[in-house]
Amino acid sequence: MSTVFSQIIEGEIPGHVVWTDEVCAVFLDIEPLTPGHALVVPRAEVDHWVDLPDETVGHLMQVAARIGRAQRQVFGAERVGVIVQGFEVPHAHVHVFPTSDPADFDLGRKGPRAQEDLAADAASLREALARR
Repeated sequence: MSTVFSQIIEGEIPGHVVWTDEVCAVFLDIEPLTPGHALVVPRAEVDHWVDLPDETVGHLMQVAARIGRAQRQVFGAERVGVIVQGFEVPHAHVHVFPTSDPADFDLGRKGPRAQEDLAADAASLREALARR
């Protein structure tokens, strides 16, 4: 059975996708730490990120940096945070989020964001990425 992340990548369930390529997809977390919080997810369904091929890990981090630059521009964040922990969904993923406070790194603080706000955040990120 495919993971919820694979279902989003394949368009089987809705998601606020901001980036896709042959290796990964990026979509917004529906319970973000901060507005613009995105997940960089490989297309390959691998549970633990250390089990991914080195090339895939490198690609995920390159995409995460690109997303982070767009987040910093769009949301005016002081920093861009990255977390790789993988307890929520058994599919490797990198959390990338705009931040101005070390407390933003506490995944226990995640909370729902309205769909219209997620859609607006995604549109702003897609626009920023298109300009790069």
